[in-house]
Amino acid sequence: MPYLEGGDGNVMAVRITFRGGAGTVTGSCYLIDHDKGRFLIDCGLFQGNRTIRELNYAPFPFDPATIDYLLLTHAHIDHVGLVPKLTRLGFTGPIHATTPTLDLLTFMLPDSGKIQESEVERKNRTLKRQGKPTVTPIYTQADAEASLENGAPHPMETWLEPGPGVKARFWNAGHILGAVSIELAIDNGGPRPLRLLFSGDLGPDEKVFHLAPDAPEGFDYVVCESTYGDRDRDDVTVEGRRAALEREIGEALSRGGNLVIPSFAVERSQELLHDIGVLLAEGRIPKNTPVFLDSPLASRVTRVFIRHAGALEDVALDEAELFRHPNFRITESVEDSKAINRISGGAIIISASGMCDAGRIRHHLRNNLWQRKGTVLFVGYQAPGTLGSIILNGAEEVRIHGRDIKVAATIRRLGNYSAHADQGELLAWIRDRQPVRGGFFLTHGENEARAALSELMVEQGIDGARIHQPALDDSFLLEAGQAPLRKAQPKRVPADQMVRDWADDYLAFSFALAERLDRIANEPDKRELMRRLRATLANDHQQNEEI
Repeated sequence: MPYLEGGDGNVMAVRITFRGGAGTVTGSCYLIDHDKGRFLIDCGLFQGNRTIRELNYAPFPFDPATIDYLLLTHAHIDHVGLVPKLTRLGFTGPIHATTPTLDLLTFMLPDSGKIQESEVERKNRTLKRQGKPTVTPIYTQADAEASLENGAPHPMETWLEPGPGVKARFWNAGHILGAVSIELAIDNGGPRPLRLLFSGDLGPDEKVFHLAPDAPEGFDYVVCESTYGDRDRDDVTVEGRRAALEREIGEALSRGGNLVIPSFAVERSQELLHDIGVLLAEGRIPKNTPVFLDSPLASRVTRVFIRHAGALEDVALDEAELFRHPNFRITESVEDSKAINRISGGAIIISASGMCDAGRIRHHLRNNLWQRKGTVLFVGYQAPGTLGSIILNGAEEVRIHGRDIKVAATIRRLGNYSAHADQGELLAWIRDRQPVRGGFFLTHGENEARAALSELMVEQGIDGARIHQPALDDSFLLEAGQAPLRKAQPKRVPADQMVRDWADDYLAFSFALAERLDRIANEPDKRELMRRLRATLANDHQQNEEI
């Protein structure tokens, strides 16, 4: 372990480097260096535009073999999705997490590895036809299964000592099953340890299954997520969410088609099943409505929720009824999934992935997007550049599995199902952590969200000089009670490409050009030509993504 510059006398500075989750809401990964070792908080998969996703294939900006251990906040793939790559490239230390988080990873990481293999197999078929070099998966299903051997389960609110000079403690983050904020006490040779708190992803105050987030107060530094730092939701109560879902289901079924809901396999799918079960039990939606959860991963995750049912809060159904309504069809086999395509209307289809980047949801979109009687309801965040974001932003045609699909279905969004705290809840959580002596780092949010949250923190009396918005790969030296010292680090991605890159610019250009061509193509004999040209331009971006 190299000597860390900085510090005052016998007090050794601690370095934090933001290797992910900075200027973006994905790829969370924080590297901590101290005089007795180094470790990671999370190691997540990057999602979003093409430039960001390419980071998953690039070498880590550190040697995995030098990492002593890993602490995980929760099981979402943008926080754990590169763990198998980490172990494949030399990491051999323990992975500290809650028992529910490790139970979820038993299914999530192998599923992610399988997706990596299948996606690369499909891409390589295209590349071979084009005479281009083939690519290898980020990691395989076997890599993922091997990484699970290092799991070390721990309860909440109990100190653990993951390595020399470091104590850690987990606190309920209220986000998903097993999600925590992580408190650290690092011995730096001073009269007291350096105290840090990593929020992880914070849930809303009112949420099915979990109590509101909690943690102690009085830290040197707090690293806080800011996903919804620039917005408040209209109604975040449990009944408010349920009533909004009731309206969306009623309107969708009245159109005569299917209701397709892209959903994250973990927590969101289970919340939807729970609330649809309540609506069915109370007669608030048609009692004969078939409900499909078409995701092998979501099916297995649901079994984990049933296993931990006794620890769930605010459940409106009896434990014996949870996720077991007779209308529910939880499918795993390919044959059962294909059978859903024969249903032309009246069904609710929940499928992963939540951002439509992979998984069976793409098949259901291909079969329902073109139908005017169909409805697609988004219930979660859509990162820029994902298929979900493209649909939600008004694309008239999209490319799925090499086919051009017209978007004729009704596209809806339900924002109050988010598993993230909104602006007011983030501010309240930050206020309850005071006093914070050294400063705040706002992470896991786009720049607009971080800037808005920072501005409101200043209005509440927090010194703006102590609020930091780190860029990807930024590094800081930390000392107890002192302002952090930024240290220069090479950047893997230019700041202006974190949210929007060249591929997004080309897509915008394609849409703009197609609109102009439409305006000049008034003659009937030119309309079909213009339609084809528009489809080519609008989908060229997605075709490149599939290559």
